[in-house]
Amino acid sequence: MPGGRLTQQERQQIAAGLADGLAYAEIARRLDRPTSTVTREVMRNGGPTGYRADLAHRATERRAHRRRQAAPRGTQAPPPAHGRDPDAVREYEEAFTTLLMQSGLPKMMAAVLTCLYTCDSGSLTGTELVQRLQVSRASISKAVAFLESQGLIRRERDDRRHERYVVDNDVWYQSMISAAQSNAQLAETARRGVAILGPATPAATRLENIARFIDFVGESIIRAAEQAREVLYTEPRPEDR
Repeated sequence: MPGGRLTQQERQQIAAGLADGLAYAEIARRLDRPTSTVTREVMRNGGPTGYRADLAHRATERRAHRRRQAAPRGTQAPPPAHGRDPDAVREYEEAFTTLLMQSGLPKMMAAVLTCLYTCDSGSLTGTELVQRLQVSRASISKAVAFLESQGLIRRERDDRRHERYVVDNDVWYQSMISAAQSNAQLAETARRGVAILGPATPAATRLENIARFIDFVGESIIRAAEQAREVLYTEPRPEDR
C-alpha cells in the first residue's frame, strides 16, 4: 500500500535496513514505498542512528491522536486547485517538508513553510494553515513566529484586516541578507579572538582565516542577492516591453 500509513512490520524493516547500513532509497524499494516516506519516517523519529521501530510506531499513534483532538470540527484542507492530482501534490509536499527538515528546520516550521511555498497565493491566514495541516492554532503561532524571526516569512494585513503570512521574492532576498549579516557577526567575533589569543599563535591564525573566509563569502552572497533581485524580480520598463 504505497499510499497508506506505515505498519509496525514496515517500521521494523526500516530499522533492520538502517542497522544493515542500507540507503533510504534501497529500504524504500524493498518496502515498495517512496523514498521520501522512508526519509521522513526516520528523520522525525530519532534519525538514522536513533531510530527504533516500536517507539516510532507509538509516536505516530500519539501524533494522529493529537491531530484528531486539535483539528476544529467541520474543517478540512481545501482540495488542490487547477485539476492537480491530490496524491501527487501531497507526496510533493511531504518530500519538500522532509528536505526542509534535513536542512535543520523543525517539523512544524517546515510544514508551514511548505504550505506557503506551494499555495498559489503565496500567503495564508492562521486559520487556513490550521485547516491545511490539521493542527492546533498554538502550533501554527509558534511556527510562524520562528519563521518570521529567521526572515523566512513576513506578516501583512489583507483588505478584511486578517493577518496573513507571506512568502514572496523579497522574502528570499531579505533572508539572504539576514544570513550574511549573521555571518558578519561571526567574522567579527573571530577577529576579536585574534588579539586575545595572540596574533602569532596557531589559534589566532585559524580564527583570522575563518574571518577572512566568512567575509569573502558574505560579500559574495550580498552581491549575488542584489544582482538576482535586480535582474529577476524587477518589472521591465514600458519602453523595454
